[in-house]
Amino acid sequence: MTTTPVDATTTPSWADLQRHHREFRGDLRGWFATDPGRAERLTRTAGDLLVDLSKNLVTDETLDLLVRLAHDVDLPARTEAMFTGEHINVTEDRAVLHTALRRAPGTQPPLVVDGQDVDADVARELDKLSAFADQVRSGAWTGVTGKPVRTVVNIGIGGSDLGPVMVYEALAPYGEGGPAARFVSNIDPTDVAQKTADLDPETTLFIVASKTFGTLETLTNARLARAWLWERLVAAGAIEDTAEARQAAVGKHFVAVSTALDKVAAFGIDPANAFGFWDWVGGRYSVDSAIGTSLAIAFGPDVFRELLAGFRTMDEHFRTTPLERNVPALMGLLNVWYVNFLDAHTHAVLPYAQQLHRFPAYLQQLTMESNGKSVRADGSPVTSQTGEVFWGEPGTNGQHAFYQLIHQGTRTIPADFIAFATPAYPLSDAEGDGGAVQPGADVHELFLANFFAQTKALAFGKTADEVRAEGTAEHLVSARTFSGNRPTTSIMAPALTPSVLGQLVALYEHVTFVQGVVWGIDSFDQWGVELGKKLALEVAPAVAGDDAALAAQDASTKALVEYYRAHRS
Repeated sequence: MTTTPVDATTTPSWADLQRHHREFRGDLRGWFATDPGRAERLTRTAGDLLVDLSKNLVTDETLDLLVRLAHDVDLPARTEAMFTGEHINVTEDRAVLHTALRRAPGTQPPLVVDGQDVDADVARELDKLSAFADQVRSGAWTGVTGKPVRTVVNIGIGGSDLGPVMVYEALAPYGEGGPAARFVSNIDPTDVAQKTADLDPETTLFIVASKTFGTLETLTNARLARAWLWERLVAAGAIEDTAEARQAAVGKHFVAVSTALDKVAAFGIDPANAFGFWDWVGGRYSVDSAIGTSLAIAFGPDVFRELLAGFRTMDEHFRTTPLERNVPALMGLLNVWYVNFLDAHTHAVLPYAQQLHRFPAYLQQLTMESNGKSVRADGSPVTSQTGEVFWGEPGTNGQHAFYQLIHQGTRTIPADFIAFATPAYPLSDAEGDGGAVQPGADVHELFLANFFAQTKALAFGKTADEVRAEGTAEHLVSARTFSGNRPTTSIMAPALTPSVLGQLVALYEHVTFVQGVVWGIDSFDQWGVELGKKLALEVAPAVAGDDAALAAQDASTKALVEYYRAHRS
């Protein structure tokens, strides 16, 4: 595989897509009316996921051209390069091997990258993590006063927070009997203060998740948590107010997810209680590494391994399925079609499952930190638009908030709708409302009726004649007309199990990769987040009262800091 990315805009398929776009007229209502096989023909399966692409603004020709584009940019070869450990993260000269975190045990041949047996390394760390989780869950691991752990507090930010939080919320029904988990990420002191306010220090275990053990927000919150632990334990008479007692308390109430063992030890954590991962695991791809320690404790190692198995199912589908039926490839190519040819700027993800209420936020980092680039992997400027703004909320909440814009606004907003046939909490409305909701109604069925109805309404809309036929006054007809042709993808699965969740996350990981390959960018670095962090360290002295540092700021920043200093009470 060449390290120089193919410029997609110079390929024959891109030129053909441009021609196709000039002639393209989206007509979902007409297409479905004249093509009874459209839904079946454009529905795919991947693992446990049913993925209906038929309500997208594409024809068979569109999909054929997009698949040709994938071949023209060497997507199959670049996919294999990722899975086999080539250094496709070119700006950091690293392999990209989050897929190695969930390879099946005993896979042959072993994956050896840069002289390291990756399979052996991963298996050893997963076994260590599993053993520790079992210790905590069984009560064998206790706090400094001998009490078992009841609450785990994960302290991290970015990928060290968004992934664990999302999975913890999504799999909440699987947590019965295990310790509860909380998550601290924001350096706003409100976050750590509120998350620890009602906790018992004798039964609380903190996990400090930072690969370098140098992340400003994480280490600040870790020090605040350590101070809270010492203060509460001393106040309760649980420990003496001595350096030795404090050190012993940290050793029993803090563990780390980090490879910087010297810094871990300096903080007071026994390096034996540090769980590591590797530089080929990007933060936003790390939830299935030791970053998931809180999850293994809350749900148990078996559930965590089932989550990994779900990731692996989608990995195998993506790596081995021909592009014409390859769900992540097709979804990624559709996103390219919308961004580069239909001028879509955003992409909505709308899970009809309250358990996935943090999934859109998780995808924001995954997609926008990966593909928010204006420079290609070879350092040259991009030759097309890249990335899109991912956003969303669970249904039906979003219906009462922003769906108006999706239905009748002036922009094309592709949307992914996600739902599950079997709910985690099957409830019925015993009384009903005497009208549409009958006594004993299955509430999940009412919920999914909205899921089905929304994609139907977005696709087919309502014509002016249909509005008039309902007896609507003529001056209101235009306001109640829906154009339709609003593209959606529907994703369904039998239930939200650990395996299915892993499949969903890996699906979007690979969707993101496909887009990055087409755009010729490095989807695995994130230099854009560094400048603001560096400047924050330079501005901090000015905020704290250093007049010389304040004078060095630009006029706007200086005025804002002066306002803060004048009004801080």
